Amino acid sequence: MIWSAECRRTIRSVRVVALLGLYSMFSLLVLLVVGGITKAMREQVEAQLAQVGADASAGVQVAEEMRKGFLGFLVGGDQAMMEALGQVPLVVLVVFKVTLFFLPIYIAIMGFDQVSGEVGPRSIRYLTVRARRSSLLLGKFLSQATVLLGLVLIIDLAIFIYAAFTTPDFTPAAFVLNLLKFWLAAVVFSLAYLALTTFCSGLFRSPALSLIFNIFMLFGFWLVNLIGGLASEGSPVGYVRYLSPSHYANNLLHPRLAEFAVSGAAYAGFAVVFLGCALFVLRARDL
Repeated sequence: MIWSAECRRTIRSVRVVALLGLYSMFSLLVLLVVGGITKAMREQVEAQLAQVGADASAGVQVAEEMRKGFLGFLVGGDQAMMEALGQVPLVVLVVFKVTLFFLPIYIAIMGFDQVSGEVGPRSIRYLTVRARRSSLLLGKFLSQATVLLGLVLIIDLAIFIYAAFTTPDFTPAAFVLNLLKFWLAAVVFSLAYLALTTFCSGLFRSPALSLIFNIFMLFGFWLVNLIGGLASEGSPVGYVRYLSPSHYANNLLHPRLAEFAVSGAAYAGFAVVFLGCALFVLRARDL
């Protein structure tokens, strides 16, 4: 009941339109920048080949080699991922990678007041009389997740449609399969950060403090992942990167089930921990 009521309230609010507009504008900006850079590089290569008198087949070969090199850079040189993502336009993969960095902040803006918005004015007391605190928390979390996953699907679909119009060899079968794959990866990634937002929202009575603390937590996880990634091979400091959710994002598109399962299990573990902490705080709080 809480889930359905919160979903209806969120969908009818102006916020969901603003969130969709914000997500759309950011994705469109990245899409245009990446598309412009790709087009400029392709034209430059064609011009250089024309100057030396190379034929069209040489241009196609050079472009393919450049594509493979850039794809290898994006996926860390994993040959299995390079083969699996070989049919996906680079613009889709680049936008996906960039939006994964932006998505946690977007989630924080979306749900920073899901609990603190009720705790601050004490309107939550009228809900806890009729429902358990755990039901209240999970209902709000699931409603935010439903709206978020719908918004992500809309944006992913728009990006893939753009890629289909600009890439002639992007077949309908590859379109559908990779759309589902990229959307599932975004789902797994998003739910852990949404659980973090739920936890931060339950810590404070003020929604503004919840948002600020949430952003600090995101920055802390990003810093931990960066420090662990920059540590020398075999250094104990390098293991701290496993404490950051961002570390497990690379294998969300992996074609082998074992690698994807490890990342999926890590994000599920983070989500359970964050939701458990949120429930502990809500049960201990004087409402």
